[in-house]
Amino acid sequence: MLEPPPNDADLGDPAQWVDRYGDALLQYAVTRVGDRETAEDLVQETFLAAFKARRDFDHRAAFSTWLIAILRRKIIDHYRKDARTLVTTDAELDEVAPMFDRTGHWTVPPANWRSTPAHQAEKSEFWQIVRRCLAELPRHLAQAFELRELGLATVQEASEIAGITPRNLSVRLYRSRMLLRSCLEQKWFATEAVSASEKSADESSPMRVGQARSS
Repeated sequence: MLEPPPNDADLGDPAQWVDRYGDALLQYAVTRVGDRETAEDLVQETFLAAFKARRDFDHRAAFSTWLIAILRRKIIDHYRKDARTLVTTDAELDEVAPMFDRTGHWTVPPANWRSTPAHQAEKSEFWQIVRRCLAELPRHLAQAFELRELGLATVQEASEIAGITPRNLSVRLYRSRMLLRSCLEQKWFATEAVSASEKSADESSPMRVGQARSS
């Protein structure tokens, strides 16, 4: 027996969707496009699309998951439109850095790269630095990194969005990782090393040692 299509009551009041899901969707979008204003526009488009297609929601997944799926497609469309303004040069093919292996990963991780990039990205301060570094990359390189490393698109999808071959996409990923690595070592890891050094020096200072003895 076929289940009846969901009605509006099953999904709650559309007027409350923003209050209930808006923050989570905005965080998801900001993380993937880097620009809050663009992210807000995409979230608004997502709610509008969800309202128009609400009869298509079949309850096989949570409503929030369905919204995220719509937002993900909106983000991919955003990158696809953005890609039309980017210029590709054949010179990129000659700039594959030897610090990466054949799979496109770093042969030697950046200094003090603890655990995995995903683990570090959990720290909001670290993620802010990542975003700053991505903003300094040429747009076509940042786009390649965001599409693949943030899990927005497969290799084939990312290649089609950028209008390039999978091989050219790999080259862009090589270059983006190289530049991002350099930026992170300057803006994040070097800062962490200095902070650790200052903390160590502070703990071993004569005043602190004297205080420890007196206690």
